[in-house]
This record gives sequence, C-alpha cells and structure tokens, in this order.
Amino acid sequence: MEKFGIGQPVRRREDVRLLTGRGTYTDDLDPPGCAQAVIVRSPHAHARILSVVIEAAQAAPGVLAVLTGHDAKADGIGPLPVLVDVPAHGEPGFFPPREVLQTERVRFVGDPVVLVVAETRQQAQDAAELVEIEYDPLPAVTDTAGAAAPDAAVIWEGRPDNTCVVWDSGLEAETEAAFARADRVVSVELVNNRMVPNPMEPRVALGEWDAAAERYVFHGPSQGVHRVRDNLAKHALHVPNDKVHVISPDVGGGFGVRGKLTPENAMVLWAARRLGRPVKWLAGRTETFQSDPHGRDQVTRAKMALDGAAKCLGVRIRTVAGMGAYLSDFGPRVPTVAGARIIGTVYDCQAINNRVRCVFTNTVPTDSFRGAGRPETAYIMERLFDRAAAEFGLTRDEIRRRNYIRPDQIPYRNVAGIPIDSGRFAETQDMALERADWAGFPARQAKSRAQGKLRGIGLGYFVEASGGQPFEWARIRMTEDGKAELRVGTFSHGQGHETAFAQIVSERLGIPFEKISFVQGDSDKVPTGGGTGGSRSSQMGGVAVLRTSNLVVEKARRIAAHLLEAGPEDVEALDGRFRVAGTDLSVDWARVIAAANDPALLPEGEKPGLDESLTYKRDEECNFPNGCHVAEVEVEPDTGRVTIARYTAVDDVGKVINPMLVHGQMHGGIMTGIGQALLEDVRYDPESGQFLTSTFQDYAMPRAGDAPHFDLGLNEVPTPINELGVKGAGEGGACGAPPAIVSAVCDAIGVPHLDMPLTPEKVWRALREARSAERPAAE
Repeated sequence: MEKFGIGQPVRRREDVRLLTGRGTYTDDLDPPGCAQAVIVRSPHAHARILSVVIEAAQAAPGVLAVLTGHDAKADGIGPLPVLVDVPAHGEPGFFPPREVLQTERVRFVGDPVVLVVAETRQQAQDAAELVEIEYDPLPAVTDTAGAAAPDAAVIWEGRPDNTCVVWDSGLEAETEAAFARADRVVSVELVNNRMVPNPMEPRVALGEWDAAAERYVFHGPSQGVHRVRDNLAKHALHVPNDKVHVISPDVGGGFGVRGKLTPENAMVLWAARRLGRPVKWLAGRTETFQSDPHGRDQVTRAKMALDGAAKCLGVRIRTVAGMGAYLSDFGPRVPTVAGARIIGTVYDCQAINNRVRCVFTNTVPTDSFRGAGRPETAYIMERLFDRAAAEFGLTRDEIRRRNYIRPDQIPYRNVAGIPIDSGRFAETQDMALERADWAGFPARQAKSRAQGKLRGIGLGYFVEASGGQPFEWARIRMTEDGKAELRVGTFSHGQGHETAFAQIVSERLGIPFEKISFVQGDSDKVPTGGGTGGSRSSQMGGVAVLRTSNLVVEKARRIAAHLLEAGPEDVEALDGRFRVAGTDLSVDWARVIAAANDPALLPEGEKPGLDESLTYKRDEECNFPNGCHVAEVEVEPDTGRVTIARYTAVDDVGKVINPMLVHGQMHGGIMTGIGQALLEDVRYDPESGQFLTSTFQDYAMPRAGDAPHFDLGLNEVPTPINELGVKGAGEGGACGAPPAIVSAVCDAIGVPHLDMPLTPEKVWRALREARSAERPAAE
C-alpha cells in the first residue's frame, strides 16, 4: 500500500468525478414541487422603511407567497445573533441581533426586505419587481477609519460612535516600558483591504419541511453541517437539533464564508414549512457579492521599539476593524481574539499591546476569510520589520534572523499565552532564500534595469494558528465485500479529504486505496463534527481517522488471533494479512470480516461486525504552521504595472500526508494573497454608500494570467501534539504573500510603504511622487 500511503503524492480521486461533470451541487437538486425564491434587497446603504406594498406581487402569475419581516416575527423566526463573545476594554460591547427581513430600517445595499416565492425563478423575479417599498434615505458611513468620528452618521441608535466593541490584548504597561528604553522606534500606517471571498459556487439554499416527521431538511453548501444545523435550530427556528436535518453535497469552495448563520438559509426553511413544499434560493454573482460575508477591512497604526542591536523590544498596535452593518457569526472575533493568537508571530518579543476598535459601517458584514485575522497580524509585523531594517541599514533577511524565536526556546509561550510547539524559523528562511537565489538578485535587477524596468525583491514570514474546535469524530465500518466505509465530521470543499484520509486508512489497514469509500456532509449519517475551518482537518480529522483505523485493526487482530488459535499479542497486521509472528500462519481481511459477522466465530465478549467510531479530543487550542515567502517583481515605470517575476515559498506544515495536496493548498493561498496585494478591493461610494464593486466587471479577482510560476518547498518539522505530526496547510499563502509582494514592490520603486492593492495607477502615482521629491535635491 506504500504507493497510496502517508507521504505519497496521490492524485485526488474526487477530481475525475468533479471535472467530468458528475459532481452533485445543491443547485443540481430539484425535489418534486420545488418552488423558487427571490429576495428583494435594499438599494440604499441606509434608510428608514416607510411602507412596503406587496399586493401587486401577490397577484402576479405563479406567486405562492410574498413574505415580510412582520410575517417572520409572527411565525417565530428569530433574529440572528453574533455567535462569539469578545471581552470589552472600557465601555461594554454592543452586539445587536439581525432580523432575517428588515421592517424598520435598512443598513447596507443588499439588506433583505421581502421574500418572494413562485413556481419558477422567472416568475419570482417578475413579482419581486412589483413590490413597492418607500424609503427615507439616511446619511451613510462606509469609511472604516472614520466610522467612529464625532460627525459620522449613526447606524445603530444608542451607539453614537458606531463602535461594536473595543478589545485590548493587555500588557500595556510592559509595552510602554519597552518603548521607554528603546534606542529606535519605527512606525507604519497600513490598510488591510476589504475583500469578497467569492467561492466558485454561488450560494444556494434549499429548504424542505417533512410534515410526517415534523422536521426541517436543509440542503446547502457549507464547511460542516453540524454548525449549520445547530445554529439554525437554536437561533432561527427555535427547535431541537434533531428537528433539523442538514445535507451538504459537493461544494465549490468555502474560504471561511460557507456555513454561516445567514438570513437566506432560515428563509427557505421557513417558507417551505409555510407552503408545505420545497423552496430554493439561488444567488446570482452580484447577489453573492451582497450577501456573502466579506473579509479583512482593517486600518492600522503600529509602532515597534528596538534596541541598539535591532532586537524588537515591544510593539504597539492600534486598529480600526470594519464589521459591516450587522455582526456575522464570528465577525468581531476575527480582528481581535482570532488574529491575536499569533500576536508577535515568529519573533521573540513579549511586550506587545494590541488594541482593536470594531466599528459598524453601512456595508456588507465581515467575517472569517482565509486566514481569519492571521494574515492581517502577520502583515503588520512584516511591514514593521521592513521599516526597521531600513532604519538600521540592515538587510531585511538579517533583521529577521536577529529576532526569530530560536529552536532552543521552543516550546515558546507567545504573548497570547499559547505555546508554539515546533518550528525552525531561521532555517526555513534560509531554505527559502537559497531556493529563491536571494544572493543572485542584483544581477537580475541589473538585467531588468537594462530593459527599462524596475525590479524588486521582498520576503514575508508568517505563522498560522490552525486547529479550531478541539474535537473531531470519525467512523470506519468494514463491509462484507471487504471495503472500508469512512465517515468523518470534517468537511471537504476542495481540500481533498477523500484522498488524504483514504491514504491514512489504506496505510493503517493495509487495504487497497480504491476499496475505501467516503461519507461526509449529512447530519443524519455523521452525528457530530467540527467541520472544516482554520486549517483544522488534517490535524483533527486526520488524527480521528488514524485512531479509528487503529481500533478497527486491533479488533481485527483479536478476531484473527482467535481464528489462528494464537494470542492477540502474537498476531501482526502487515500488507492486508494477519500473521502469527515468526510463522506462516495467516488469514486475510476477507476471512476476518466473515468471522466478524458470524457470532459463532467471534471471540468471547466481542460484538459482531467491524464498525468502530470515536471522538478525538485534545487540550491544545492550536498548532503553528509557518513559512517564508519570497516575491520578486518587475514594475513598468510608464504604466505602474506589476508583474510577479518569481515566487518562492518554503512552508512548514509538519508531517505531510500528501505533498501534492499541500502544494495545491499553497497555490490557492498564495493566489488569495496575490489578489489582496495587487488586485482586490471592495469600494463603496463615500457619499451615497453605493456598492461600486459588486460584479467582476468592477472587482478584480486574480486569473490564471496573474499567477507566476511557483517554486515551492517544504520544511517538515512535525508537531509533537498529535501522533500524525501534522499542522494546518490551507491558509499560509494568504498570510505570506501580501507582505512579500508589498515588500518587493516597495523595494522596486524605492518607497517605504504603499497600501494594498498595488494597482498600476497607485504604483504609477507613487513613482511620480518619488521622482518629484528627488528632483529639487538633484537640482
């Protein structure tokens, strides 16, 4: 089984099905009698609702229901709360719930007001246009940095400064003391630009009501069915969990935004029960822009104190983070508690004070998006170290070497109090620089200059906090035909779990890779699980699969020992057979499985069947994948266009189950980072609050042509906190690429800092300003 075991670059077995059109997505499901839903959304960023007239829509052909927020309240559909508690610094936090349909006020362009259900989607769309809503427009605020200003429009009554919560990491006195004894202080003001996650599959929700069982059935893309089930049941529908059945078929991407507690999911279940028939809602791409949570959106001022040897003594960070108009599931946790788990990243500094003001704006709510606070935190530290390198006249690689946590300091308890359990950071940087030919850059720079182009190089080091919920479930059942049915509580929406987990089972059980089936995404078939998010699946789900495999093998050894009239301790499992050590006595899986299903052949006390499950729990909150990324860019001076000429990364994801899958995850994460660094930026009109970038015509997602050749390496430093030695692998590129690319562009054009995205116009203007500043000195 070595070909398909742990560490092998096995091709994703699910790809054949998905690439040949044999996947099943939620919109492929059309149960008999399925009605179609369309949502009437606010065209205003902020307005009072004066009246809603629905009679013409109700009378339109094919219309089955036209529902408002008043109907939702009458039917007991609950408001949607934020699902996290963020400790407040100073004034208590303000966490208003969100109605599924608004009745009094709308607070962003796209806010749902009316649900129209008809026989066909076209009929629902036609009827939606007949709904008449009278609005009284109000002033809007979309500027994150200015949302708490005294003259800003007030979004929520009773909260005149638009502040949700102010959070503080602590250690303020220690940080001030570090600055007091510093030899030098550097500072940076930066923006982590707002992004739209944009999974390939637009969001879709299908609701059914099983009247006989008095039970809701929900189909929709998610990152784990249990969180969807539990939150819909508790907060929206007010029923026990077992009264909601959630099924997620194939899912075309997640990036952190799938499976949130969203109004649309509650709407289709509510409408299905009212009508007694299935109801489906499908978002168009613009509606996906308006209804999926956005990511990032932070404005930061940061300072770093250093001693005379360029060793970091302390860091002071002040951030304003945009929450949007309402609080999504984990919205205020992302820029505060979540991002702060890696505060200080891979550097030896114990005096860091991070204060974050989470503010409301008249925009789409924000939530976790690939990295969920960690890319922003890493970006701040990397930009500060670039500024410090310039201040001291050191190279950017050297100043980092002076500040990395050393191997002899590990386990290293970071400022958040979490032990970094493994990592060789200086070594990983050296591997990346050698691979990128950092030393040979001047020659390449000179060649570009001879061709009329500017060339720059930059690096970014990141550390991730991967893990999430500290439990996971798995089950393996051996079938009578010799196959293993694997069920898991994680959820694959592109990561390749069907392949990676089968590799673990194949190696441990010694059965052919193709004889392992895979079940996920059904809350009736999988009773519990933490889903997939925070790069947790390999370290949580993978370990659960390994331990369950061990349970199956141990029971099979006991049965084989009984058949062979030997002690279990004398039987070894090897290459799909069970052999008495030192003899030629053996049985294969077929015979063991047959005996397992025949009570007459079982050892005393054994239950029939080979069917084992367990819930794996661990005490540690997370582990720390990390890596060094090096970007090399060329800039066209006349246009400001940036081309990534070379891109190198060396990541430490612990023990690698499948290097092909890991490289795929690195590619995807890096492309997310390229999008943030160079292309993507959500824009709103500052006066009207209109959403200006709600289509791909206006919002620049990276395409294949924006991807450079990736030169990727791995530095495997296993984590000691799980027996697989694995760390997360899904989000590192989103953390490493932005600082590396920004560093490279700033190096190329000779400016200390430039805010993302580095569009051609922005780079061109920066070049002009730099040249204008140089001209008088030259004269």
